[in-house]
Amino acid sequence: MSEKFVSSKAPEPVGLYPHARKVGNLLFLSGVGPRQKGTKDIPGVTLDANGNITDYCIETQCRSVFDNVRAVLEDSGSSWEQLVDVQVFLTNMKDDFKTYNKVYAEYFADNQPCRTTIEINCLPTPIAIELKCIATID
Repeated sequence: MSEKFVSSKAPEPVGLYPHARKVGNLLFLSGVGPRQKGTKDIPGVTLDANGNITDYCIETQCRSVFDNVRAVLEDSGSSWEQLVDVQVFLTNMKDDFKTYNKVYAEYFADNQPCRTTIEINCLPTPIAIELKCIATID
């Protein structure tokens, strides 16, 4: 049996899925991006009139994503310290990895879950980073 969670603080999902699902003592998070709750605005992203990215700040997006992950974890009854696995999707590994890795080290200085970083062609919304996480939950 599994339990679904929808965060009151994280941005609304862009499809039909919960923010997280509990199975046993594990919490599986759906992909989390940098959007802010209640708006289509994306911190660190500038779009033109056609919705194309004209400029972005990967550091701002990283901080927003990490804050959104924390919100989902806490609203689901888990915590940042209980993260055990993080998959990171970047749309521009060459230009963004160094900055992302620096910000990641700040947020994960105390808790160091397993991590995989993958470059992908694009994400469903005009963002440069998305996280897929697994945490433990009591």
